[in-house]
Amino acid sequence: MAASCWTRPLRRALFSLGSGPGRAGTAAARGRTSASGVAEAAMAARGGVLRGPGASPWRRRVNSAPGASYGGPPRSAGRPFQLSARGRWSTWPAFASGQTVLQNHKPCCVPKERKSVNKQALLTIPKPRYLEQLESYLRKELQSLDLTKKNSQELKLQPYREIFEFFIDNFKTYKPLLSAIKNEYEVTLAHQKEMIHALEPLKAMDTTVSEEYTQQILALQEKERAEINMLKQEKQHLLKFIDNMKEEKNSLEIQVEHLQKSLAEEYIRYLNEYHARKLLLANMNEMHNEQLGLTLHQVQDVKSEDVVKLTLALKIAQQDLTKAQVELNRMIADYGDVVPRRDFESLEKKYSDLLQEMKTQQKDFDQLHMEYDMLLEIHRETAEERNNVFIELQEVQRSCTPRPNWAKCSEVIPGGADRWSSLVEGKTSDQLVDMLLEEIGTGVLKERDVFLGWGKGDNVPVYLRYEGEVRNKKLSKKDVVTILKDVWREKIALEQQTGKRSSLPEFFLSYLQKKYGDAAAMEWSYTLYENMRLYQSNHVMSSFYDILTGKVGEEQYHGQNQLISNLQKELAACDSSNTGSLTSEQFSMALREVFPLKKNDSIQELVDASRYKLDSAEDLISYRSLFNEDEEGNAEPFITMIRNQYESEKHEYLRELKSKLGDLIEVNADDLRTAFCAVDPDIDDQTLDIYIGLAYQVGKEQTDQDVLPVETALERLLAGDVRRVGPSPKEESKTDCEEGE
Repeated sequence: MAASCWTRPLRRALFSLGSGPGRAGTAAARGRTSASGVAEAAMAARGGVLRGPGASPWRRRVNSAPGASYGGPPRSAGRPFQLSARGRWSTWPAFASGQTVLQNHKPCCVPKERKSVNKQALLTIPKPRYLEQLESYLRKELQSLDLTKKNSQELKLQPYREIFEFFIDNFKTYKPLLSAIKNEYEVTLAHQKEMIHALEPLKAMDTTVSEEYTQQILALQEKERAEINMLKQEKQHLLKFIDNMKEEKNSLEIQVEHLQKSLAEEYIRYLNEYHARKLLLANMNEMHNEQLGLTLHQVQDVKSEDVVKLTLALKIAQQDLTKAQVELNRMIADYGDVVPRRDFESLEKKYSDLLQEMKTQQKDFDQLHMEYDMLLEIHRETAEERNNVFIELQEVQRSCTPRPNWAKCSEVIPGGADRWSSLVEGKTSDQLVDMLLEEIGTGVLKERDVFLGWGKGDNVPVYLRYEGEVRNKKLSKKDVVTILKDVWREKIALEQQTGKRSSLPEFFLSYLQKKYGDAAAMEWSYTLYENMRLYQSNHVMSSFYDILTGKVGEEQYHGQNQLISNLQKELAACDSSNTGSLTSEQFSMALREVFPLKKNDSIQELVDASRYKLDSAEDLISYRSLFNEDEEGNAEPFITMIRNQYESEKHEYLRELKSKLGDLIEVNADDLRTAFCAVDPDIDDQTLDIYIGLAYQVGKEQTDQDVLPVETALERLLAGDVRRVGPSPKEESKTDCEEGE
């Protein structure tokens, strides 16, 4: 590419030699002089000499039809140079005199032999000596280069540059134009190199990111493939089970058909027996009548009884026979189709068993069908979710930005890299941003000399009601923490003495006025307020600020401190030898004693937090050091973990409460009370009344008439000290199941 970039202007420069100024070159070109004479005449007409290193003068020659002139531009100046349609430039810069090549003109009278002779004559014309020297120099330079290096293309371009420099130096007339062309190509090449150099890091980063996300996509595909295979196997298992059920159903239907056929055969047999019985009865009656007739004749013959008496007896016997026949016919009509009770009960029992079995199998089949439909729906949702995740992945690949280099912040943070490394340990990017904002705010706060008062309106807190400028005391974090702890001590002592709980904003202002005077109280109040608002990562400041501004109830602060105090007492009670250390098992048992409702994972997290300074081989935990604080009020990770678990357990408790309320938008006290009892069955009435009063912020006698939005009630409960009293019903049922197993 680089070589072709230089050869193009070279060709254009050589091409333009035929249209130099003046018309004397035309006359010289028409003569029958030698090649060198033509070149000298042309260069003399132009007023310049064309010479290369060790070469004779030479120039380009124009081949054209008779009457066409290319010695200079036409007389109509201002029009661009154009070649004649009937001619073209020659192959070499100099030709033998009198040689002409026509491009479009092909006379029909020229024989083929003459054409071949002209063609051979053209091929035997030698190259100019200067061109041969340039080509020889170029070949030598190219052969001497080492093309295995990385910059072989640049080395290969250098000989072409030198050749082009020869042309620029020798063609004095075109030297400015050729120099401009060369410079423009040099600038373009430099610009392209800069662009390539700038795009190399982007290419490397693009390759890295592409590989990472390719691995993630492959991992997701592998995971989905395993899930799909599992679902397919389960589907095949269910299909086999359904086929087995169908086979059993068909078998039962065949058995029912067989029983029905047997029943029909039995019915036919019983019908035949019924008809045979009727015939037998008829025969018996006939034989009986015949026997009676013989008996009567014998009696008449033997005893010579009275004919009238026998006639009367006969009539009575006939009447009895008629009654018996009528009764027999009635019985036959009523019970002709009746089967024996024993067979009927047996068949009825079989039928009931088969019907019950069929219903059970139908129920199982419906259940399996429903589960199959559910699996299909889950598969569809999974496929849709997979597609959405893939789309999100593509969006992330297009819009993702590299993770910031947090190490750069150590250059601007006071304390240097050592302090920065201690600050960033174990923190997320969001926490690092908060910490940077605190550091920036600290610098701004120290440079600020005064604060602008908020005014004296009713919407302004009582401890900030001031008009005008307030001087900044420029306190350190240690001083602020010391003052806030002293405020808590004074407030707790006053409440224990009076038995009444006071408002923290009012007590805060009275404390500052009492300690520093009315004039300086606002200066201390504004300074403390701005420091608390800035240092949200400090628990002492953030908790005091949240309670002072009303975001959190004061009872939550006292509740957490009470939990920590109870734990400290329990650990001290377990330490019978008063060494200040406990084994991991003793420490875990003490935690379960103080926190009976915590899960095993939470207990293990607390144990791990207590051992963060210990080696894995050590088993003794120094529990007293877990409750220490530094001069800025920062607690150990163990206490921080207790507070974090307190917040997460409260959020989980209120989440279950919200789930129990369902889709309710507003809730009254009775519904809220019922929901509390459902999620926490062991809650007592006193605690329940406290929670209800906390949600409605009114007395117990007024809560029955109030209706409150659910979100408002949950926000108020979240701000207070709300804890689970007993175990969750879900945990109890899970424990019962495990014990049953």
